[in-house]
This record gives sequence, structure tokens and C-alpha cells, in this order.
Amino acid sequence: MMLLIGDWLAVLDPGFGVVRYITVRAIFAALTALLICLLVGPALIRWLTSAKIGQSVRSDGPQSHLVKQGTPTMGGAMIIVAVCLSTLIWSDLAVRQVWIVLFVTLGFGAIGWVDDYRKVVKSNSDGLSAREKLFWQSTVAGIAVLVIYLTVSQKEELELVVPFFKETVIYLGWIFIPFAFLVIVGSSNAVNLTDGLDGLAILPSVMVAAGLGLIAYLAGHAIFAGYLGIPNIKGAGELTIFCSALVGAGLGFLWFNTYPAQVFMGDVGALSIGAALGVVAIMVRQELVLFIMGGIFVLEAVSVILQVGSYKLTGKRIFRMAPIHHHFELQGWPEPRIIVRFWIITVILVLVGLSTLKIR
Repeated sequence: MMLLIGDWLAVLDPGFGVVRYITVRAIFAALTALLICLLVGPALIRWLTSAKIGQSVRSDGPQSHLVKQGTPTMGGAMIIVAVCLSTLIWSDLAVRQVWIVLFVTLGFGAIGWVDDYRKVVKSNSDGLSAREKLFWQSTVAGIAVLVIYLTVSQKEELELVVPFFKETVIYLGWIFIPFAFLVIVGSSNAVNLTDGLDGLAILPSVMVAAGLGLIAYLAGHAIFAGYLGIPNIKGAGELTIFCSALVGAGLGFLWFNTYPAQVFMGDVGALSIGAALGVVAIMVRQELVLFIMGGIFVLEAVSVILQVGSYKLTGKRIFRMAPIHHHFELQGWPEPRIIVRFWIITVILVLVGLSTLKIR
């Protein structure tokens, strides 16, 4: 929207033409989303509290979590609203990638909202059944992937880039469809599994979004993409706006979610953020880099897979509790120590992921 307004105003004063620059719009997108969260947050928390939309705590979880019982949840709705509004305001709405990422974000957010709503109404931690959740996740992800596949305008959009190897590019063809589907669904559930401690999932999401935003900018710029030897994807630069909005909204949410949390994001936030990161990585052709930068999310998901697999095969558990952040809790680590250390690891992994652009 502001892009059109800027073009109109540029007729009167060329200075308004600065809005054409992605970097300028990215900065304002982040600030807009941050401001929305900071303004909406207090009112939303009061409403959630008065409506008794509070967190249900697992009876078999760490005893230290009992104090979290009743803490307002579904706060991730403010992230979705802030990200979507900011993106609509500052991005070029003629670019198809913008609408695809917004569709995925809203679609997975709706799934999370239903899941959270059922949990609150039933006052337990059941929510949607695993089968129901997977069905709707598959539906949204499937539609998005098919749209991407059917609207590609260059073969680079279907190539798999292998980090650290400059000349290693694999053309996926139709295999792109199941591969991209797994990236979106897997990323969504991985972030959701990580969202178990105050601020544990949101700041790594912010850092990964910042990294993907930088890559999107470079991929959308022919000169930079050519210099770095990464695919130059038409329209990818506009995803920088979305990622910047996610950074701003995430920081705004962290203001209220930092330990001890005033509000939790719930599945409505975690599922949508994870899916959004996945689809952005797909559209900038950096799925494997997402795997690196989101290493904490991968670790959390793998710990659950290993725990379940080990118990079913041998009757024994590998960890005291999964996801793995609960294992450290039961070992006596204070919650803030786990959170900050996971944040530090994410900083390192994001830097490693970005280094793949040059070290190849």
C-alpha cells in the first residue's frame, strides 16, 4: 500500500521515491509490526485474562511449570496480526510470493487457533487430535506448494542448493512438491515443539527470520546473487519485508513473553511462525540453510522422535523428558539458563548459515 502512495507522492516530491527501496520498507515494516505488538499487547493480555483463556499445564511435566497454570495463551494472534498488517502496508502486493507466505501464515495460524481454543474450552492439553492437525496442515501446505510449483517462472525455483558447495545444485522437478511439503509441515511442528519455555521459541524465530530476510534480499538482487553464486529469484526481495515484519512482531511479543511470561504464544503463534519460516526458505531456495539456522528447532523435534522411537522399540527412554528442553529442566537447570543458552546457540547457527553464502 505504501509503495503505491509513495509513487503518487513522488510526483510532487522525488524524495518520496525512497519508498521504492526494499531496505527502507523493511526497516519500516519491522518498526510498524513492533509498534502494533507493543500497543495491542497490554489490551490483549487483559482480555485473555478476563476471558480466562489460560494455559493448561501437563500433569506429567516439570513441577516448576505449575505456576504457569492459567497464564494467558493464544498471544501469538498479536504476532500474526502485526506481521500481516505490516506486510500488507509495506510490501509490493503485485508479487506472488507475498500472498503465498501470507496464506501459509494465516492458514497455519487458523489451525493453531482451533487447537488452542479446544485446549482452553476443555481445560486440558489435548486440543486437536494428531490426525486432525496433520490433515489441516497438509491441506494448507499442499495448496501453497502446488501454487509455487505451478507458477514458477525459472528453473532455479525448483533447484536444491547445497550449502558450502558452489557448483552442487540439484534440479528437483516434481520431487519439489513432497520435499517442500515436508519442509513447511516439519518446520511448523518443530517450532511448536520448541515453544515450551518463556521466550524459548520466539527469539530463535526472530533470528532465523532475520537471516532469511537477508538471504531473500540478496536472492532478489541480480548483482548480489550473481556475486555470491546463489539463485536470483524474481520477487524474492519482497520476502525481506515479511521477514522484517516478523522480526519486529517477534521482538514486540518477546516484550511480554520474556521470563516470567505474561502471555504465551500458543499453537496459533508457533505453528504459523514455523510454517512461515519454512515457506520463505523454500521460495528463496535455502531449505538446507534453514535446517542449519534453525538447528535448535531441529534438535527439539529430533529429541521427540528419538524418545518416542526408543520407547516403542525398547521400552526405554533416552531423555528424562522430551522435547529436550524439559530434559535439562529435570536435570536441575534453571529455566532462564536453558532459554539463554538456546538463544546463544541459535546466534551461532544463524551466523554459520549465513556463512554458507560466501564459504563455498
